[in-house]
Amino acid sequence: MNVTEKQYYIGIMSGTSADGIDLALIDFSDNKIKLIASYYQAYSDTTYQQITELYQPSLNEIDRAFALDVLLAKQFAHAINKFLVQESISVNSIIAIGNHGQTIRHRPSVTRNISAPFTLQISCNQTLATLTNIRVIGDFRTKDMVLGGQGAPLVPAFHNALFPDEQQDVFVINIGGIANVTYIPFDKSQTILGFDTGPGNALIDDWFKAHNNGRFDNNGEWAQSGVTNTALLTHFINDPYFTLLAPKSTGREYFNREWVNQNINQFLQSSPQKNALKPEDIQATLTELTAKSITEQVLLLSTKGNVYLCGGGTLNNHLFNLIKQNLKVFAVTSSDTININSDALEASAFAWFAYAFDKKITGNIPAVTGASKETVLGIEFHP
Repeated sequence: MNVTEKQYYIGIMSGTSADGIDLALIDFSDNKIKLIASYYQAYSDTTYQQITELYQPSLNEIDRAFALDVLLAKQFAHAINKFLVQESISVNSIIAIGNHGQTIRHRPSVTRNISAPFTLQISCNQTLATLTNIRVIGDFRTKDMVLGGQGAPLVPAFHNALFPDEQQDVFVINIGGIANVTYIPFDKSQTILGFDTGPGNALIDDWFKAHNNGRFDNNGEWAQSGVTNTALLTHFINDPYFTLLAPKSTGREYFNREWVNQNINQFLQSSPQKNALKPEDIQATLTELTAKSITEQVLLLSTKGNVYLCGGGTLNNHLFNLIKQNLKVFAVTSSDTININSDALEASAFAWFAYAFDKKITGNIPAVTGASKETVLGIEFHP
């Protein structure tokens, strides 16, 4: 009897929320995508601060960024080695690691009028390959940008591979620091779309940290203690980014605490309710902003279908429920309900990108990123 040889790849992801390292072990035997195991390693407060301080230009940032580049690679390697021991899997069983890296800058032309758009993900791929003794495929975004794309979002190509035979429209919504949506139409004559809708957890977390101890609003409890200010919500949603047509992508260099403070100050200058804004009301409004900016885009694209939520934002029950309320005609669930681990979905995507690199499968969708053509993404690094 022929036994299909295992095709193990590891995907690694660290998102703009900078909460920790997500790993996914994927078996691609028989060209299927099977999650074998996942792993999460939280960042220390020091590492979290080192990452988030690099989201905006500051002093001595080249030294700090490239020291962190190596430090993160060492932390990634430690997490992978620990993961393999936990799962009793030999290093020699892993064909490659797909490493997205940690985004510290994303400067597509859509959010800034710059002559040379760029993106920067750190966590040294060569260091990672050497310390794990596993081949690494990384730098997935650069080639798409050279071809005129935004280098993001990339995961719609993976989402499309996950849902080849769906019988109605499908939306996959990842809520990390920035939220992004993938639209896979049932009508195959239509184009697959994917884009960043705007803030996911970024503004919610930033505002929470500014007024509380901790990094995030657990289950949206603080937001629920406040009341959404509809006039402020309207002011937020009038930001030009939300009405831009796809392809579009953004990052923490745009949606950040400065953006919140600037918009609040503008609002207060014209609002007669200057004393009515409590911190918890602003938190409620920012949470509603994330939900509204996501769901408005879904409603523009379709009238019914399946909506699968993934990413750290799915753990915020209040946010999850707001999205469900706004999409009553859709079936809204976590991707966990179809045996796709919501926490490991993006890490799984970069295992697939490494697999796609080896199989010469194109990894970008020009309608999503704006690139001039499809291409295989990534660069390989050997131990």
